[in-house]
Amino acid sequence: MHANSNPAVQYPVGRFDLTAPIEDAELPALIDSVRALPSQLADLLGNGSIDALINPYREGGWTGVQVIHHLADSHMNAFIRFKLALTEDRPTIRPYDQDGWAQTADNAAPVEASLQILHGIHARWATILDAMTPSDFDRAFHHPEQGRDFTLRTTLGMYAWHGRHHLEHVRTCLRGG
Repeated sequence: MHANSNPAVQYPVGRFDLTAPIEDAELPALIDSVRALPSQLADLLGNGSIDALINPYREGGWTGVQVIHHLADSHMNAFIRFKLALTEDRPTIRPYDQDGWAQTADNAAPVEASLQILHGIHARWATILDAMTPSDFDRAFHHPEQGRDFTLRTTLGMYAWHGRHHLEHVRTCLRGG
């Protein structure tokens, strides 16, 4: 997946900085970004040829179809991680092999089911995010592969970035590369 990568194509919105602090004042915009992703993706797909999604967004990269399915897979996991961290004390989450998941049979299926998942997950996720207090965003989960804890504050920033990042990959596919 990552062979011969042009950083501007691989990371069209830049890399996410895990060390950058996320202040309380930034939370509403990040929540809005999470809330908006499914509609932004639907709008983007409404303006382009879905046939273009069978092509990778870069050499050695996933196809647009795989990117959309990956968004559903990844954001389902993120939603669950939020719920775990809000209901348990520093739970250890279960990592998953995103490249392996991108190769399963459902990742070659039409994208409509994943778009529906994204609409549902993001609606529920935004409901939780809207109800969270600043101290709730300081709750954390432990990521065993990373060997560190992630606060929900940092995780929100990461997934707001993740949505924008892959939205640009889909846009690249629709433009034909």
